[in-house]
Amino acid sequence: MRVLFAGSPAIAVPALEALLAMGGASGEGMVVAGLLTNPDSLKGRSAGRSAANAANGKPEPTECAAAVQRLSPPPHGAVPILKPERLDSAAREQAAALRPDLLVSFAYGKIFGPKFLALFPQGGINVHPSLLPKYRGPTPIPAAIINREAETGITIQRLAPEMDSGDILAQEAVPLNGRETTASLSETMAKKAAALLPAVLCGIAAGAVQAQPQDHGAASYCSLIAKEDGAIDWRRSAVEIDARIRAFTPWPLSFAMHGGLPLCILKAEALEGHVAAAVPGQVLGKDQNKGILIQTGEGILAVSELQYWTKKALGWKAFLNGARNFIGARLG
Repeated sequence: MRVLFAGSPAIAVPALEALLAMGGASGEGMVVAGLLTNPDSLKGRSAGRSAANAANGKPEPTECAAAVQRLSPPPHGAVPILKPERLDSAAREQAAALRPDLLVSFAYGKIFGPKFLALFPQGGINVHPSLLPKYRGPTPIPAAIINREAETGITIQRLAPEMDSGDILAQEAVPLNGRETTASLSETMAKKAAALLPAVLCGIAAGAVQAQPQDHGAASYCSLIAKEDGAIDWRRSAVEIDARIRAFTPWPLSFAMHGGLPLCILKAEALEGHVAAAVPGQVLGKDQNKGILIQTGEGILAVSELQYWTKKALGWKAFLNGARNFIGARLG
């Protein structure tokens, strides 16, 4: 079975690697006909951009494209890479030329229309990092963290006209301990997806896969995150702020204003049993074991790592050494 894999960011790379392995020595009959990914773009150093490319402004491929280039080098193992700006008629012609049987999508970032899906005799499937029908949409991992879920999961579903509404082919729950960040949970989800995908593909190839319709009445949704969403509202509870800090790591990061400068709060935790008569956002003091103590709308937030926007990240002790008037300040 010839598969066109559609994916761009790092979370999709292990699933892509698993699919490439199925077409190798395993003899499972899977062929990666091509990769559909986003066009090359400029990336920050924190996203893995090389120093040379940072200096000359050279666009870099997506993480999925880089993985294909690394794992299937030319001339004999080269997997075609398609990087269309839009899924228009030209993109459909490129995809059709690869003679794919099935589309496998994971965090590709574009909507597949009926004309594009018609190219695949076996249809399309999508990997979604939530327990569908919960958290349909583009940001299910941050949503699960913000809402302090006890568990989330991975779902493999049939692609359908309505976003994330297709029949479920496989699903696995992932328990949460309440300290996950979007970065760490994405790594977990990536590994879970890579482990779950091969069996689903073999089932499709054998005509033996079972599909379970979703309960559309139980569906919930999540939306895109904007940079300004990282602004901390100190009127929220410490528990809420802690969850949002973790959800917005590594992007867009949670920040407050101090002395006219954005101050990113990188690591923190809510303290139980601490009560202070102070206004939200006021820096109360420090705890030798927990860090800098900041009053919130309900409870106290202990901050252990932070940084000014243009400076390097610092542990709380090193930060206070360079910001001696910080305690007592009120953060915006």
